[in-house]
Amino acid sequence: MPFDLLTTVEYGGCSAKLSASKLAEVLKDIPTPRHERLLVGIETHDDAGVYKLTDDIAIIQTVDFFPPVCSDPYEFGQIAAANALSDVYAMGGTPVTAMNLMMFPSNKIPLEVLGEILKGGLQKVTEAGALVVGGHTIDDYPPKYGLSVTGVIHPDRIITNAKARPGDKLLLAKPIGTGVIIAGKRIGEAREEDHQAALDSMKRLNKNAALVMQESGVVCATDITGFGLLGHALKMARGSSATIRIHAASVPIFSGAFALADMGCIPGASFRNREFIGEHCAFDPTVGHALKMLLCDAQTSGGLFFCAAPEKAEDVLGKLIDSGYPQAAEVGEVIDKTDKDLLVDL
Repeated sequence: MPFDLLTTVEYGGCSAKLSASKLAEVLKDIPTPRHERLLVGIETHDDAGVYKLTDDIAIIQTVDFFPPVCSDPYEFGQIAAANALSDVYAMGGTPVTAMNLMMFPSNKIPLEVLGEILKGGLQKVTEAGALVVGGHTIDDYPPKYGLSVTGVIHPDRIITNAKARPGDKLLLAKPIGTGVIIAGKRIGEAREEDHQAALDSMKRLNKNAALVMQESGVVCATDITGFGLLGHALKMARGSSATIRIHAASVPIFSGAFALADMGCIPGASFRNREFIGEHCAFDPTVGHALKMLLCDAQTSGGLFFCAAPEKAEDVLGKLIDSGYPQAAEVGEVIDKTDKDLLVDL
């Protein structure tokens, strides 16, 4: 019987991230690097760093890795790689090279599993048009895998999470609920077809969505991963000095995820993300508990979340759907700054 990677972890994928609140507490005492060629640093907690090499080329640098999010090692490699590549796409860039980051317990898991993970990662990097150029492996339990990715972009075409403008419409490329679906799979409550749909989405690159953003002149975006839709929306709102309003009923949710959340199958990361948005978010009373927690659900290899000019939003959404994201939706808008960073209604 093949080795089941899910037996090695309690929290897999981006659910294993350190909570945003604890991370913010640590980072507040870390000096912020500044340099004339550093175009995007850590100030707004963006998806990647951007460094200008020439007037025409800037490099995008990011890194991401996590414990298993599924049973099959090849699929785990695909998902982890797609997740790491997504940070480059969220900035509007093109990945060019990647380096493997592998933590693997060679005395507890067959080495063939390691090979399958790396093959899965290679397949996604190749699909992205990039090259795996090396990596680093240490003996560690539970296993963890990801990539350090370098991308390129023109310095004048960088997309950041800090340029949301009042009036912009908010588009989301993929459904949410992967954290809940994975938790449901672990306890035997998720339907197989729902679980596979979530895996297929996590394996889907955000490459085409990035192309749509660049073609449409988008300047503000992020990808939805470990801090959930509302956690990443909060970072966008604060970086842009604006308020983001989310219409919860418009947010696409994976089949089966609401039923699981409603029965109480809610991962710990959702509660940590709910605590992080805390007083910065005002929920309309019509938004129920299960829906609140899904909006905070930690996503792995989630969709791009970006601003579109109001006169372009319908056209951009159509292009997004046509480019391979059939459940993409308009989920809210940016408004002038209020006393709350986030407003959530139905």
